[in-house]
Amino acid sequence: MSSTGLMEFGHIRRMQDTRFPYEVAVILPGEYFVSREPKVVYTVLGSCISVCLRDPMAGVGGMNHFMLAAPSNTEGHDNWADSGRYGSFAMEMLMNDIFKRGGKKERLEAKVFGGGKIYDGTIDIGAQNAAWALDFLEQEGLSPIKADIGDVCPRKVYYFTDSGKVLMKKLDRVVASAIAQEEGQYRKKLQQAPVQSDVTLF
Repeated sequence: MSSTGLMEFGHIRRMQDTRFPYEVAVILPGEYFVSREPKVVYTVLGSCISVCLRDPMAGVGGMNHFMLAAPSNTEGHDNWADSGRYGSFAMEMLMNDIFKRGGKKERLEAKVFGGGKIYDGTIDIGAQNAAWALDFLEQEGLSPIKADIGDVCPRKVYYFTDSGKVLMKKLDRVVASAIAQEEGQYRKKLQQAPVQSDVTLF
C-alpha cells in the first residue's frame, strides 16, 4: 500500500490469511477501509451493517461497519472516534475516501450485508439498520447489486477491493449471543457520547 494509504488507515489492524493472496484489513464497528490496491476487508456483523462500494473503472473499493442509522442527538462536543458507528457518518466517510482516490459516484457498485435480528424482543435494530442503508443508497441513486440482510444469524464478511467479490458465512446462535453482548456495550457508549460531523459529502 502507498505511504498515503498507510497513514490514513494506520489504525486498522492487518493480518495475513493463507487462504487469500492479499493482506487482510480487519474493521470494527465505526471503522472503514478503502484501497486502490488489492486488499481483503474483513468484519463480523450482528445487527450492524456493512456497505461495500467499488468503482471498477478507477479500481478503488472499500467497506464500512456501522451500528445505528443516525444519532438521536447531535448537540454537544465533537466525538469523531464514535461518529463512524452511525450510518449517516459512515457512508459519508466511505464515499469521500473513494472519491479522493478517483472514484465516481455514477460508477459505484454497492453491496449490503448484515442487519441480523440477534436480540430477543420486539425491536428489530438490524431491520431498522438494513432499511436505512437501502433507503440511503436509493436516495444516492445506487441500487445494490447484492444484498444479504436480515435473518437471525451474524455474518462473517470478506470483501475483495480489486474485484468486488464477497465471501460471506452465516454464524450460529451461540456466536450471536456473544456479538449481541458486545454490540450492547457499544450502544451504551454511543448514547453517552453525542457527536457532530464536520464531513462534507461531495
